[in-house]
Order: sequence, then structure tokens, then C-alpha cells
Amino acid sequence: QVQFVESGGDLVQPGGSLRLSCTASGFDFRIATMQWYRQAPGKEREFVARIDVTGRRKNYADSVTGRFSISRDNAKKMTFLQMNNLKPEDTGVYYCKAAESTTWGQGTQVTVDS
Repeated sequence: QVQFVESGGDLVQPGGSLRLSCTASGFDFRIATMQWYRQAPGKEREFVARIDVTGRRKNYADSVTGRFSISRDNAKKMTFLQMNNLKPEDTGVYYCKAAESTTWGQGTQVTVDS
């Protein structure tokens, strides 16, 4: 079955960096547009970033543009989210998913706090 396993979340100070990883299985990763979402405490889940099957076309939420970078490794069936200059408002649980899938993983917790 379709599965996503996110990792790399941590507690980091404002201005710090983290790299999140997502391992996918159960579908043809090579033809899947991949996305990252996040959910802050008490808020709805929101879109963060998207990468197409070639890895060349990327889209970001306005709030993370210029600070976050999405990438993928089709051979390893993984997608990554490099997060720089983190802010307290980036705190939340981060999830990856295929655009066409309704399955969600467990997510990974990112906390930005001094």
C-alpha cells in the first residue's frame, strides 16, 4: 500500500536550518508529483512545496519562498525539504505526499524556538 515516512524534524533555534526527508513506497514514485504540507498547532494543514516528476518545476508557499527548497531522488524514492532561516511560525508537523494520493504519513515535528 501507499506509504510515506517522514524524518528529520527537530527543535531548532530561530535562524537555524533543518533538512526533512520522506521515503515513499507502494506506487511508481518516478511519475508522481510530490508535495510537502505542514500543520501548526490549532491550525489547518497547509501547502508548503511541490516538485514535479522531473525535479525541474518547483512551487512554494509565499511564506517559505526563498528559505525552503524541495528536491527529490527518484532512484531512492525520496523527497527532501531543506529549510533555512527558520522562524517560530514554521513550527508544526510536516508531511509529504504524492499529489494524486489521499494517504498521509505520520509526519515529523519541527519546532522553532529559542
